[in-house]
Amino acid sequence: MAGSVVVIGNFDGVHPGHREVLSVARATEPDLPLVVVTFWPHPASVVRPEGGPKLLTDLADRVALLREAGADQVKVVDFTREFSQLTPAQFVDQVILPLHPTRVVVGENFRFGHKAAGTLATLRDLGAGRFEVTGLPLVKVRDEETCSSAVRAALHLGDVRHAAELLGRPFRFRGVVQHGDHRGRELGFPTANLPVPAAFAAPADGVYAGYLTRLDGRDAHGVALPPGRAATAWPAAISVGTNPTFDGEEHRVESFVLNRDDLDLYGVDIAVDFCDRIRGQVKFAGVDALIAQMDADVAAARVALADHPCGRL
Repeated sequence: MAGSVVVIGNFDGVHPGHREVLSVARATEPDLPLVVVTFWPHPASVVRPEGGPKLLTDLADRVALLREAGADQVKVVDFTREFSQLTPAQFVDQVILPLHPTRVVVGENFRFGHKAAGTLATLRDLGAGRFEVTGLPLVKVRDEETCSSAVRAALHLGDVRHAAELLGRPFRFRGVVQHGDHRGRELGFPTANLPVPAAFAAPADGVYAGYLTRLDGRDAHGVALPPGRAATAWPAAISVGTNPTFDGEEHRVESFVLNRDDLDLYGVDIAVDFCDRIRGQVKFAGVDALIAQMDADVAAARVALADHPCGRL
């Protein structure tokens, strides 16, 4: 590699602040390949296994979003406990210099090396005579600094609208549809069920309006889409939680697609995009009360998706 502009960070969620770093790097060195360095798993989950943050995206989505944001190459560093012991100088020697950077662009809060000892000033000192360093302030949304932690906080409150503002797009949860209790179909509301892995973020328990999309390149009936044809995003009422009315224990994202009764999505990789919150999770006294509320939730989802800009995805 004759030279490159290198951007470094965790990039969980690939929010506007992350995309701004890539945009500035591209504009500053337009003739050089843009190489993004990211880490997997999240460093905090390795250094503090009991206190790691809930992830906003899996690695495949993160890489795809970084490429959409302009990365020519995404280098994924395997963040192990041994790697966490590198000094700032060793980090530069082993991670940055092999990429032959002309310039390194990071957020001004960037930390690296053992115990996060390296700062922006440290990086400039270590890069002196070898590469230039550009540090960028955090991007703000309505006077609030956008960061992955702020997105997680919004999701924790069930405020998916604010999460979408901070992300620059609706929060997306994805996974492979699994068989559940088949209770929804019996009640007249068949759902596509996704388990929520402990390591990943999901909105607070409750009911939401959003969209479900197949990610396997096929239509509603499993037929391969023509080349270049985008998958359809189907409007849906979405439940997040444990099904307390039936004393459920598994945490799930369950999506009831509106206006469709012909979907067979078992074993299919899907994405669920959250647009608006309808209500919190409730334990009902019986099935009749639950069905009545589900009817109301579906009606509310229709209204929310008609009124909210997310409905024009």
